[in-house]
Amino acid sequence: MNTRVVGISDCKVSRDPGDVLLTYALGSCIAVAVHDPVARVGGLLHYLLPEASIEPVKGARNPCMFADTGIAHLLKRVGACGARRERLVVRIAGGARMLDIHESFDIGRRNLHAARRLLAREGLAVAGEATGGGISRTLRLEIATGRVSIRGCRIEPQPGAPR
Repeated sequence: MNTRVVGISDCKVSRDPGDVLLTYALGSCIAVAVHDPVARVGGLLHYLLPEASIEPVKGARNPCMFADTGIAHLLKRVGACGARRERLVVRIAGGARMLDIHESFDIGRRNLHAARRLLAREGLAVAGEATGGGISRTLRLEIATGRVSIRGCRIEPQPGAPR
């Protein structure tokens, strides 16, 4: 297996069945993992903030820093590798409250709402998630199987979501 690390404000896509996409330090950040089980294409985005409009120059330079530009970038890249939106299985993780104990900014919650809103706008249901709380998470996506795990625990599907 070839482990490819996805850093903060980063995105990687693969169609190599030997690849595993891995991201660390998901606190208030969000990871969006997508996988097309037919095309065997997967992608992983680790974004930092909900909207590029707060820093347009940074958003243009690195779309993966923000939910709105990052999710669009991820979907474009997996599509270019043969994935079809109607087959994508989407899972998300992160959105914790790490440092903002008084809820003045609550970036984790804002990041999570942005992911859910933007994915719904794209017509994509979230099949499983590990979000909120106050813990840092590590997410792993196996390209061959589409299996997503958090620190060795599989993310369970949400009731009624596609598998």
